[in-house]
Amino acid sequence: MIRTPSRVLVVAAMSAGALVGVSACGLIVGVGPEPGSGAERHTPAASHSARPGAKPSATAPAAPPPLTEAQAQAALLTQGDLGAPWAPTQGAATWRDGVLKAHADVPECRKLLDALYTDDLFGADATGARVVTGLDDAMDQTQLRYQVLSLKPTVVDRTLAWLKTLPGACAKFTAVNDRGALQGVRVDEAVLPVVGDARQGLRVTVTNQTQSTDSQQTLLTLDVAVVRAGDDTIVLTHGGPGDVSADATKAFVQVGVQRLADVRKQARLRV
Repeated sequence: MIRTPSRVLVVAAMSAGALVGVSACGLIVGVGPEPGSGAERHTPAASHSARPGAKPSATAPAAPPPLTEAQAQAALLTQGDLGAPWAPTQGAATWRDGVLKAHADVPECRKLLDALYTDDLFGADATGARVVTGLDDAMDQTQLRYQVLSLKPTVVDRTLAWLKTLPGACAKFTAVNDRGALQGVRVDEAVLPVVGDARQGLRVTVTNQTQSTDSQQTLLTLDVAVVRAGDDTIVLTHGGPGDVSADATKAFVQVGVQRLADVRKQARLRV
Protein backbone atom coordinates (compact mmCIF):
# COMPACT_ATOMS: atom_id res chain seq x y z
CA MET A 1 0.00 0.00 0.00
CA ILE A 2 1.28 3.49 -0.87
CA ARG A 3 1.72 5.58 2.25
CA THR A 4 -0.16 8.84 2.63
CA PRO A 5 2.86 11.13 2.04
CA SER A 6 3.43 9.44 -1.31
CA ARG A 7 -0.18 9.92 -2.32
CA VAL A 8 0.00 13.58 -1.31
CA LEU A 9 3.05 14.03 -3.52
CA VAL A 10 1.40 12.34 -6.48
CA VAL A 11 -1.72 14.49 -6.12
CA ALA A 12 0.44 17.62 -5.89
CA ALA A 13 2.30 16.63 -9.06
CA MET A 14 -0.89 15.92 -10.95
CA SER A 15 -2.59 19.14 -9.83
CA ALA A 16 0.13 21.13 -11.60
CA GLY A 17 -1.30 19.89 -14.90
CA ALA A 18 -0.95 16.88 -17.16
CA LEU A 19 2.79 16.78 -17.76
CA VAL A 20 4.40 15.20 -20.76
CA GLY A 21 7.82 16.58 -19.83
CA VAL A 22 9.76 19.59 -18.60
CA SER A 23 12.00 21.35 -21.08
CA ALA A 24 15.51 22.62 -20.51
CA CYS A 25 14.08 26.02 -19.56
CA GLY A 26 11.57 24.50 -17.17
CA LEU A 27 8.51 24.99 -19.36
CA ILE A 28 5.57 22.61 -19.27
CA VAL A 29 5.35 20.80 -22.57
CA GLY A 30 1.80 20.09 -23.72
CA VAL A 31 0.54 17.52 -26.17
CA GLY A 32 0.64 18.92 -29.70
CA PRO A 33 -1.36 17.93 -32.79
CA GLU A 34 -0.86 14.48 -34.24
CA PRO A 35 1.69 14.34 -37.09
CA GLY A 36 -0.06 14.87 -40.41
CA SER A 37 -3.29 16.21 -38.86
CA GLY A 38 -5.12 19.16 -40.32
CA ALA A 39 -4.21 21.29 -37.34
CA GLU A 40 -0.55 20.71 -38.08
CA ARG A 41 -0.79 21.35 -41.82
CA HIS A 42 -2.65 24.66 -41.57
CA THR A 43 -0.95 26.49 -38.72
CA PRO A 44 0.23 30.02 -39.58
CA ALA A 45 3.83 28.99 -38.89
CA ALA A 46 3.62 26.21 -41.46
CA SER A 47 2.11 28.54 -44.11
CA HIS A 48 4.78 31.17 -43.49
CA SER A 49 7.64 28.72 -43.81
CA ALA A 50 6.19 27.37 -47.07
CA ARG A 51 6.56 30.71 -48.91
CA PRO A 52 9.56 30.69 -51.27
CA GLY A 53 12.43 32.79 -50.00
CA ALA A 54 10.89 33.31 -46.60
CA LYS A 55 13.42 33.85 -43.82
CA PRO A 56 12.88 32.34 -40.40
CA SER A 57 11.88 35.03 -37.93
CA ALA A 58 12.28 33.06 -34.73
CA THR A 59 15.62 32.80 -32.98
CA ALA A 60 16.72 30.08 -30.62
CA PRO A 61 16.12 31.05 -26.99
CA ALA A 62 19.22 31.88 -25.01
CA ALA A 63 20.34 29.22 -22.56
CA PRO A 64 19.30 30.08 -19.00
CA PRO A 65 22.11 31.12 -16.65
CA PRO A 66 23.41 28.51 -14.21
CA LEU A 67 21.41 28.04 -11.02
CA THR A 68 22.56 30.18 -8.14
CA GLU A 69 23.02 28.47 -4.81
CA ALA A 70 19.89 30.21 -3.53
CA GLN A 71 17.86 28.95 -6.49
CA ALA A 72 19.18 25.41 -6.03
CA GLN A 73 18.27 25.61 -2.34
CA ALA A 74 14.74 26.72 -3.25
CA ALA A 75 14.40 23.71 -5.57
CA LEU A 76 15.00 21.16 -2.79
CA LEU A 77 12.22 18.97 -1.45
CA THR A 78 11.30 19.71 2.15
CA GLN A 79 9.65 18.05 5.12
CA GLY A 80 6.48 19.94 4.19
CA ASP A 81 6.40 18.21 0.80
CA LEU A 82 6.68 14.71 2.25
CA GLY A 83 4.60 15.10 5.41
CA ALA A 84 4.72 12.94 8.53
CA PRO A 85 6.62 10.86 9.57
CA TRP A 86 9.42 12.39 7.48
CA ALA A 87 11.69 14.79 9.37
CA PRO A 88 15.06 16.52 8.81
CA THR A 89 17.84 13.96 8.91
CA GLN A 90 19.76 13.22 12.08
CA GLY A 91 22.83 12.20 10.08
CA ALA A 92 23.97 9.45 7.76
CA ALA A 93 21.85 6.30 8.06
CA THR A 94 23.54 3.43 9.90
CA TRP A 95 23.15 1.23 6.84
CA ARG A 96 25.40 3.54 4.84
CA ASP A 97 28.51 2.38 6.70
CA GLY A 98 27.12 -1.04 7.51
CA VAL A 99 26.14 -1.99 3.94
CA LEU A 100 27.41 0.43 1.30
CA LYS A 101 30.96 0.63 2.65
CA ALA A 102 31.91 -2.52 0.76
CA HIS A 103 34.31 -3.85 -1.87
CA ALA A 104 33.51 -5.63 -5.13
CA ASP A 105 36.01 -7.27 -7.47
CA VAL A 106 34.33 -6.07 -10.69
CA PRO A 107 35.55 -2.48 -11.29
CA GLU A 108 32.21 -1.09 -12.49
CA CYS A 109 30.37 -2.61 -9.53
CA ARG A 110 33.00 -1.31 -7.11
CA LYS A 111 32.61 2.14 -8.68
CA LEU A 112 28.83 1.96 -8.11
CA LEU A 113 29.22 1.05 -4.43
CA ASP A 114 31.79 3.83 -3.92
CA ALA A 115 29.49 6.38 -5.60
CA LEU A 116 26.51 5.34 -3.47
CA TYR A 117 28.55 5.37 -0.28
CA THR A 118 29.95 8.86 -0.91
CA ASP A 119 26.62 10.08 -2.32
CA ASP A 120 28.46 11.38 -5.39
CA LEU A 121 27.72 9.95 -8.84
CA PHE A 122 29.72 12.57 -10.76
CA GLY A 123 33.07 12.70 -8.95
CA ALA A 124 35.60 15.36 -9.90
CA ASP A 125 33.45 16.42 -12.89
CA ALA A 126 30.81 17.91 -10.56
CA THR A 127 31.61 21.62 -10.58
CA GLY A 128 28.98 24.31 -10.07
CA ALA A 129 26.11 24.88 -7.67
CA ARG A 130 25.26 21.83 -5.56
CA VAL A 131 22.94 21.67 -2.58
CA VAL A 132 21.91 18.59 -0.62
CA THR A 133 19.22 17.80 1.90
CA GLY A 134 18.40 14.69 3.88
CA LEU A 135 15.09 13.52 5.33
CA ASP A 136 14.45 10.53 7.59
CA ASP A 137 11.42 8.33 8.07
CA ALA A 138 12.16 6.93 11.54
CA MET A 139 9.18 4.58 11.34
CA ASP A 140 10.65 2.59 8.44
CA GLN A 141 14.32 3.57 8.98
CA THR A 142 14.20 5.02 5.48
CA GLN A 143 16.30 7.95 4.34
CA LEU A 144 15.94 10.31 1.37
CA ARG A 145 19.03 12.13 0.13
CA TYR A 146 18.08 14.80 -2.42
CA GLN A 147 20.48 16.94 -4.46
CA VAL A 148 20.08 19.79 -6.93
CA LEU A 149 23.10 20.48 -9.14
CA SER A 150 24.08 22.79 -11.97
CA LEU A 151 26.36 20.76 -14.26
CA LYS A 152 27.27 20.65 -17.92
CA PRO A 153 24.82 18.41 -19.81
CA THR A 154 27.73 16.39 -21.23
CA VAL A 155 28.89 15.53 -17.71
CA VAL A 156 25.40 14.43 -16.63
CA ASP A 157 24.72 12.49 -19.82
CA ARG A 158 27.99 10.60 -19.39
CA THR A 159 26.89 9.51 -15.92
CA LEU A 160 23.41 8.64 -17.18
CA ALA A 161 24.94 6.45 -19.88
CA TRP A 162 27.09 4.69 -17.25
CA LEU A 163 24.12 4.10 -14.96
CA LYS A 164 22.19 2.59 -17.85
CA THR A 165 24.86 -0.10 -18.30
CA LEU A 166 24.78 -1.26 -14.67
CA PRO A 167 21.67 -3.51 -14.75
CA GLY A 168 23.63 -5.55 -17.28
CA ALA A 169 27.21 -5.19 -16.08
CA CYS A 170 26.34 -5.52 -12.37
CA ALA A 171 23.03 -7.39 -12.48
CA LYS A 172 24.18 -9.67 -9.64
CA PHE A 173 27.51 -9.56 -7.83
CA THR A 174 29.10 -10.27 -4.48
CA ALA A 175 30.56 -7.59 -2.23
CA VAL A 176 32.45 -7.77 1.05
CA ASN A 177 31.51 -5.18 3.64
CA ASP A 178 33.82 -3.45 6.12
CA ARG A 179 33.36 -6.26 8.64
CA GLY A 180 34.27 -8.97 6.12
CA ALA A 181 30.70 -10.25 5.65
CA LEU A 182 29.59 -11.39 2.20
CA GLN A 183 26.74 -9.46 0.58
CA GLY A 184 24.75 -10.27 -2.52
CA VAL A 185 23.97 -7.20 -4.62
CA ARG A 186 21.35 -7.00 -7.34
CA VAL A 187 20.95 -4.01 -9.68
CA ASP A 188 17.73 -3.49 -11.65
CA GLU A 189 16.58 -0.66 -13.87
CA ALA A 190 13.86 1.46 -12.26
CA VAL A 191 11.17 3.18 -14.32
CA LEU A 192 10.96 6.94 -13.72
CA PRO A 193 8.31 9.49 -14.74
CA VAL A 194 8.91 10.97 -18.19
CA VAL A 195 10.16 14.36 -16.99
CA GLY A 196 13.22 16.43 -17.82
CA ASP A 197 15.41 15.95 -20.87
CA ALA A 198 17.15 12.72 -19.79
CA ARG A 199 16.80 10.38 -16.85
CA GLN A 200 17.91 7.06 -15.40
CA GLY A 201 16.74 5.07 -12.40
CA LEU A 202 18.15 2.05 -10.57
CA ARG A 203 16.98 -0.18 -7.73
CA VAL A 204 19.86 -1.69 -5.77
CA THR A 205 19.04 -4.57 -3.42
CA VAL A 206 21.60 -5.93 -0.94
CA THR A 207 21.16 -9.21 0.93
CA ASN A 208 23.22 -11.01 3.57
CA GLN A 209 24.96 -13.91 1.83
CA THR A 210 26.48 -15.35 5.00
CA GLN A 211 23.09 -16.92 5.76
CA SER A 212 21.56 -19.92 4.06
CA THR A 213 19.91 -19.40 0.68
CA ASP A 214 16.46 -19.97 2.18
CA SER A 215 16.79 -17.30 4.85
CA GLN A 216 18.85 -14.54 3.28
CA GLN A 217 18.00 -11.21 4.89
CA THR A 218 17.49 -8.08 2.82
CA LEU A 219 19.89 -5.55 4.30
CA LEU A 220 19.05 -2.62 2.05
CA THR A 221 16.78 -1.59 -0.81
CA LEU A 222 17.96 1.63 -2.45
CA ASP A 223 16.30 3.55 -5.28
CA VAL A 224 18.59 5.84 -7.27
CA ALA A 225 17.27 8.48 -9.68
CA VAL A 226 19.05 11.08 -11.82
CA VAL A 227 17.12 13.54 -13.99
CA ARG A 228 18.61 16.28 -16.17
CA ALA A 229 16.58 19.29 -17.28
CA GLY A 230 18.82 21.45 -19.43
CA ASP A 231 21.82 22.41 -17.30
CA ASP A 232 20.00 21.51 -14.09
CA THR A 233 20.09 18.07 -12.49
CA ILE A 234 18.35 16.41 -9.59
CA VAL A 235 19.74 13.29 -7.92
CA LEU A 236 18.03 11.31 -5.20
CA THR A 237 18.58 8.13 -3.26
CA HIS A 238 15.66 6.67 -1.31
CA GLY A 239 16.39 3.60 0.71
CA GLY A 240 16.25 1.59 3.88
CA PRO A 241 16.30 -1.93 5.31
CA GLY A 242 12.51 -2.23 5.23
CA ASP A 243 9.82 -1.46 2.65
CA VAL A 244 10.94 1.15 0.10
CA SER A 245 8.08 2.32 -2.10
CA ALA A 246 8.96 2.65 -5.79
CA ASP A 247 5.80 4.76 -6.19
CA ALA A 248 7.08 7.17 -3.55
CA THR A 249 10.40 7.45 -5.41
CA LYS A 250 8.54 8.28 -8.63
CA ALA A 251 6.48 10.91 -6.82
CA PHE A 252 9.61 12.50 -5.34
CA VAL A 253 11.13 12.70 -8.83
CA GLN A 254 8.04 14.21 -10.45
CA VAL A 255 7.44 16.79 -7.72
CA GLY A 256 11.16 17.63 -7.64
CA VAL A 257 11.39 18.33 -11.37
CA GLN A 258 8.24 20.47 -11.20
CA ARG A 259 9.73 22.41 -8.26
CA LEU A 260 12.88 23.01 -10.31
CA ALA A 261 10.79 24.25 -13.24
CA ASP A 262 8.92 26.63 -10.93
CA VAL A 263 12.20 28.07 -9.63
CA ARG A 264 13.39 28.64 -13.20
CA LYS A 265 10.07 30.27 -14.13
CA GLN A 266 10.22 32.67 -11.18
CA ALA A 267 13.76 33.68 -12.16
CA ARG A 268 12.59 34.51 -15.72
CA LEU A 269 9.64 36.56 -14.47
CA ARG A 270 11.96 38.70 -12.35
CA VAL A 271 14.14 39.57 -15.37
